[in-house]
Amino acid sequence: MTLNRSLARGLFLAAVALFFGLGALRYPIGRMDHAGPGLFPLMISILLGLVALATIVRGVVAGGPGLDFKVRNIGLILAALCAFSLVSRFLNMSAGIVVMVFIATAAGSNYSWKRNLVISVGLLAIAFIFQKFLGLNLPLL
Repeated sequence: MTLNRSLARGLFLAAVALFFGLGALRYPIGRMDHAGPGLFPLMISILLGLVALATIVRGVVAGGPGLDFKVRNIGLILAALCAFSLVSRFLNMSAGIVVMVFIATAAGSNYSWKRNLVISVGLLAIAFIFQKFLGLNLPLL
């Protein structure tokens, strides 16, 4: 059995579900009529685990395209995250978001500066909503 994309996705989802599910067990679960702080993350982890199981089964039974690592793309995503951090620290987070989008999308198959602009505007709108309505201290300007 070779590692294909579906199988790799399923294993990754299973690891995330297990990590958060085990973390949720450190908190009181409570009952369904009086939930404790660990009930919601445990329920979400169980649901994610079921999705992971279905994805693993699909990957084993149906197969799929092989998993290949493109070092260039991994490097671009890491560079985008580093650029976001540096630009946010020395300029502001709005500029960091735009820089991150323009670098990260270079890892895709087709590059469009118009699409990057739309994505940047959407992410900036979400960041402003988080700042204004949720009261998060984001250095956007």
